[in-house]
Amino acid sequence: MSDIADPKRLYIPALAPLYGGVGKYSYAFMRFVTGAILVPHGWVKLTTGAIPLGSIEKLGLPAPMVWGYLIASVEFFGAIMLAIGLFTRFAAAAIVVEMFVIIAFLLWPNGYFWTKTGYEFALMWLLLCVGIFFRGGGELSVDGLLKKEI
Repeated sequence: MSDIADPKRLYIPALAPLYGGVGKYSYAFMRFVTGAILVPHGWVKLTTGAIPLGSIEKLGLPAPMVWGYLIASVEFFGAIMLAIGLFTRFAAAAIVVEMFVIIAFLLWPNGYFWTKTGYEFALMWLLLCVGIFFRGGGELSVDGLLKKEI
């Protein structure tokens, strides 16, 4: 039994079988949800053309449309790869870079709170993807099935 399900550590020892049985799926669940929640953001950008060109131009990047589709692709395809655990570290790193740029150059002046379009949601994705980057896909992933990782 893992440390998480050690009955001696639990306030309610009777819950040890539940934690032990479900605990092995918790990382895969977290990784999947992290990617799955980001997928619709990319989907909308790719299918409706809702590319944030104004934000990209504000950064002074050349070829804003190219950057816009790159961002949308990371949010859609990268998030799918993250969710299923395929090239997990690569996908997580791409999302980390995107979220860092969004936070540092676009949302930082708004502050932390969502009521002012703050950066807390992007920060959550960044931090989750940092953790996923260092852990990799895990056993319950396509990378784990293939027994290969980047």
